[in-house]
Amino acid sequence: MEQYDARVDAYIAKAAPFAKPILEHIREVVHNASPLITETVKWGMPFFDYKGPVCMMASFKQHLGFGFWKASRLNDPAGLLKGSDEEAAAGSFGRIEKMEDLPPAEALADFVRQMIAINESGIKEAKKPAAPKAEIDMPADFNDILSGNPKALENFFNFSPSKKKEYLEWIVESKSDATRQKRMEQALEWISEGKSRNWKYQR
Repeated sequence: MEQYDARVDAYIAKAAPFAKPILEHIREVVHNASPLITETVKWGMPFFDYKGPVCMMASFKQHLGFGFWKASRLNDPAGLLKGSDEEAAAGSFGRIEKMEDLPPAEALADFVRQMIAINESGIKEAKKPAAPKAEIDMPADFNDILSGNPKALENFFNFSPSKKKEYLEWIVESKSDATRQKRMEQALEWISEGKSRNWKYQR
C-alpha cells in the first residue's frame, strides 16, 4: 500500500462541504503522527493502516465518524474514547459535526502511535474458536446503491465487521447478475431498517 491513496482524495472530494476540512485535518494528523502509516479503502471508507488497521474515517450527510481499531487496547487517561471495540471501530468519538468535536491533535497522534506499537508488537488478543473469514472488499455496484441511501449507508457503517461481511458475502456469492441485483435491493431495504443479514433467525 502507498502512503497516500488517490481513492481517499476522491472520497474527500465527494464529501459534504462541512466535512472536507475535518477529513483533511484527520488525514494530516494521522500522517504527521508517523511516516509508517499507509492508506487504503475498505467497505467504501478510508482506512489508515500499519501492519493491520490503525484507524478509519467516514463521512455522512450531516456528521462524520472517526475510530480506532481495537480501541480498548489504547491507553486513554483522559477518557476520550467512547463505546465498545466494535462501536469504537465505527466512531471512537461520537458524532463529529465540527472540528471542535475532535480531541486535540496531540491526543489523536498519541493514539495513532500507540496503535502502531500494538500492531508492531504482533501480540494479538485471544480469538474466538472460529477462524475469521478473509476480508471482502466493498463491491462498487453495492457501494453505489448504498451511497444513494444515506440512512442505509450510515447503518452499514455502524454495523460490526461481522455483520458487514454477512451482507458482502451474500452479494458476491450470487450466481447470476439477476440474483445479485435482487440481493442488493433486499440488502438495501434491510440495512436501511438497521437489520442484520440473518435478522429473521435472531431472537
